[in-house]
Amino acid sequence: MLALRSALFLIFQAITVIPWALVCLLLAPFPLRIRYRFTIGWPRMVLWAARVLCGIRWEVRGWDNLPQGAAVLLSKHQSTWETFFYVAYMPSLLCFVFKRELLWVPFFGWGIGLLEMIHIDRSKGRNAFESVVEQGQRKIDDGRWIILFPEGTRTPPGSQGEYKSGGARLAIRTGAPVVPIAVNAGQYWPKSTWIKRPGLVTVSIGKPIETHGRNPNQLNKEVERWIEAEMRRIDPAAYRHEASSARHEAAA
Repeated sequence: MLALRSALFLIFQAITVIPWALVCLLLAPFPLRIRYRFTIGWPRMVLWAARVLCGIRWEVRGWDNLPQGAAVLLSKHQSTWETFFYVAYMPSLLCFVFKRELLWVPFFGWGIGLLEMIHIDRSKGRNAFESVVEQGQRKIDDGRWIILFPEGTRTPPGSQGEYKSGGARLAIRTGAPVVPIAVNAGQYWPKSTWIKRPGLVTVSIGKPIETHGRNPNQLNKEVERWIEAEMRRIDPAAYRHEASSARHEAAA
């Protein structure tokens, strides 16, 4: 049954993404806010289909922690689910930071190109980050939020990747506060298989962390500590192996 429901979900995405992307391209002459609001209709629809077809529901803790002004969101990354959720439901227009090569991917790349996200041209070497800061400052000045995944890639539930300091450095350079976010979507929309599992995704939003005068590495460590502690609170079953290891070490 899970395989059938997951297959129907994949078919739903396949038959809706191309016509939606084509309309997005037709909206290119319109202002960004109009293009953005239409484009995020597709991820909203995908999340709806995931709930109806696959039983993936969601709850958010800490909505009130989102600031009124500028923000750099730094989130745990386990699944494609959160990339859809953030653009669909965050109250401000978001900017993802992504590799420039994605702009050439048919339909998907064209769509994010029209949303004027922040792209990294890695061929520029050390100047690549300065380009990100320049783009990021413009987006923040325009009232948009920037979102990054400090671990860089999706991590399986119960695991932890290396937290890179690029997001913390960007926040410090732009003066925007950091908002840490924990999310356990990998339990139900795992990266290693197309099979989806029913369940309740929890998105936990932490209080903003001021960045003025902060050291990037220290700020990055603070974000890491909050996110990883919160992950163990919202998804304790995924970290049972840690408790077991601690008991074995104590016994030894």
